[in-house]
Amino acid sequence: MAASEENSALFPIFILTIMAIPIVPYTITKLYRAVTKKSKSIHCHCSECTRSGKYHISISKRISNVFTCSNFTLLLLWVVMIIMVYYIKNLSSEVQAFDPFTILGLEPGALESEIKKKYRRLSIQYHPDKNPDPEANKYFVEYIAKAYQALTDPISRENYEKYGHPDGRQGFQIGIALPQFLLNSDGASSGVLLIWIVGVCILLPLIAAAVYLSRSSKYSGNHVMQETLSNYYNLMKPSLAPSKVMDVFIKAAEYMEIPVRRTDDEPLQELFMLLRSELNLDLKNIKKEQAKFWKQHAALVKAELLVHTQLAREFAALSPSLQSDFGQILEIAPRLLEVLMKMAVIPRNNQGHGWLRPAIGVVELSQSIIQAVPFSARKSTGVLSDGIAPFLQLPHINETVIKKVAPKKVKTVKELLEMDSQKRADLLIQTAELSSAEVQDIEAVLDMMPSLTFDVTCETEGEEGIQEGDIVTLNAWVNVKRGNGLIGAIPHAPHYPFHKEENFWFLLANSASNNVWLSQKVSFLDEAAAVSAASNAIEESMEGSGKSGEETSRAVAEAVGKVKSGSRFVSGKFQAPSAGIYNLTCYVLCDSWLGCDRKTNLKLKILKRTRAGTRAAAFDDEGPLVEDDVDEDEDDVDEEYDEEYESEYSEDEEDDQYSKNKHKAAKKRG
Repeated sequence: MAASEENSALFPIFILTIMAIPIVPYTITKLYRAVTKKSKSIHCHCSECTRSGKYHISISKRISNVFTCSNFTLLLLWVVMIIMVYYIKNLSSEVQAFDPFTILGLEPGALESEIKKKYRRLSIQYHPDKNPDPEANKYFVEYIAKAYQALTDPISRENYEKYGHPDGRQGFQIGIALPQFLLNSDGASSGVLLIWIVGVCILLPLIAAAVYLSRSSKYSGNHVMQETLSNYYNLMKPSLAPSKVMDVFIKAAEYMEIPVRRTDDEPLQELFMLLRSELNLDLKNIKKEQAKFWKQHAALVKAELLVHTQLAREFAALSPSLQSDFGQILEIAPRLLEVLMKMAVIPRNNQGHGWLRPAIGVVELSQSIIQAVPFSARKSTGVLSDGIAPFLQLPHINETVIKKVAPKKVKTVKELLEMDSQKRADLLIQTAELSSAEVQDIEAVLDMMPSLTFDVTCETEGEEGIQEGDIVTLNAWVNVKRGNGLIGAIPHAPHYPFHKEENFWFLLANSASNNVWLSQKVSFLDEAAAVSAASNAIEESMEGSGKSGEETSRAVAEAVGKVKSGSRFVSGKFQAPSAGIYNLTCYVLCDSWLGCDRKTNLKLKILKRTRAGTRAAAFDDEGPLVEDDVDEDEDDVDEEYDEEYESEYSEDEEDDQYSKNKHKAAKKRG
């Protein structure tokens, strides 16, 4: 029975250990993150962003951030662990080593007369003849009598001095950390023990695995539904114009699950009348177009109208019942747009190329949603080739201000950004009639805007040139500069109600054939990940080229320095196509800012496969042609694409125009 009690006493220790294994390291990690959390502000501080309340943490919000469900659960588990430690400490007396002096209440080294005197007193209190209590009898036999024997009997005392127990050497015992009710020897405990083992060790893990598998089968790794991936992949088309990307975007399964209530009919009708000019409807057949629009699935109608509400900034027109749906649509929009981008650039042909035109459309849709800019604002005007959209993302800027500023040789946001700060302030105050406070807001946003440059090289590792069929390695350094000195930043987006990280897409594409040869997502926020990626890529490249360890270390150190100074390393491989000269374009597209995208032309010469070991140069004699922000008249094919790209939102027949351009480009290659 004593052994059973000792085993039962081990059960709290076992439970405490199992609890401590995950809780202690999790708590340490949580505290470390809280202590080392960056205090540097990387979001916009203009009055519009401040007024939006998106980045303001109130006292109640701070309290709610501390008293979260996870923190409360963690605290509760720690309370349970402390109680168990206290309980185990009180149980420790049951498993203490045998000490006869302590049992008899004597000091070590007491005389035999004192031992006998103390024994007589305890006998009067605990002896069965004096005290009928079974517990007293048990204590007298197992402790008092043995303690007296150990101190008075020569043999028992010798055993105690040698082995620590009057009965001599004790056998080695192994306890089972299970509660006592599972260790009863009456025969009924075996069934309880079996049920406990089957339930905890078999059924519980199986149930957890079944729940996990059922959820994972519905969602992909980036928390997007598998049905959405399938819809996006199948609906994506090579000639999909940016203005038509919306039709694919709203067909996400997540949006289809948003309930459409009968009470939403009237508010949606009002939104339709308000946004009709932005819905890409044919005004010549407006009645037919309206009927066609309302024949769509109700969830699609709702999603499209709510997205256009964001683009047109018509937030006041939302009914209370639509506001929660509006927030749900916007919250998951960046995640869906990233998946849609991947579906655009995913390899579609034997050469492993994706599609450029829809990829650009996805990025432009993302920019419009984050900055709340309508598609109509992207239409080029006689003065503004990019339309008024890039200016509308700046605070206090509207069409009236743009009309005043545009004649003063400010045609793009880039030109406004590159102006001298004093001249810019004079222009905005004197010409646009803005106040000093409003100009300060504009200056703060311009200081947040990224200015991009990049260097690109293509080569076949270990060879002097590129021949058809070679595996070509592209290496690029993308550099960002901001007026406020930040490297990574949260974009100015006062009309987007959620936290949105700034991301960029690097594309190597053939604009004439609408093919994306290589794509990669670039972020300037996670410096540690960028350092690791650049170091590994440089080290692998140097070792593959047979460089020494010293040269490799020097190259890695240089790459780490570039990353920390505001650059990101992009590396990828693609197979060289058939021999010929290819006029490629490298794009760096921002998913959050308008007017910050950059492109560079890259003329690549692919040689025919030869049997000789010596290779000819892959580039022209003057070297590879890499020029930033090329003019449209430098290359005929690029000119055709640029003209088409600039008029995406002003032309209604994008697909026909795209087919004509593709036919012309094919003739030129012939």
